[in-house]
Amino acid sequence: MQSITRHSGTLKKITRMKNSRDGNPQFMLYCDGYKFRTPANASIGYNIDSYFDKDVTVTIGLYRNCLTLNTIHLN
Repeated sequence: MQSITRHSGTLKKITRMKNSRDGNPQFMLYCDGYKFRTPANASIGYNIDSYFDKDVTVTIGLYRNCLTLNTIHLN
C-alpha cells in the first residue's frame, strides 16, 4: 500500500459492494471528504458496521490504483 494518509471524521457507508472472489464482504465508505473501500478478503468487512455513523480515525492508502482502508480506530 502506498501514500498512506490519516483522516478523522464520521464514517459513512456509501454502498455494499459485490463479495470478493472468496465470498468476503466489501464496502465503499466515506470519511473526511474521502471515498474509499475496505480491502478484499479482510476481516474488517464483517464488523465494519459497528463503526458506521461514529467518530473515527482512519488511515487510507493507494492499493492497485484504488483508495483502500488500512486501519480504523474509534475516537
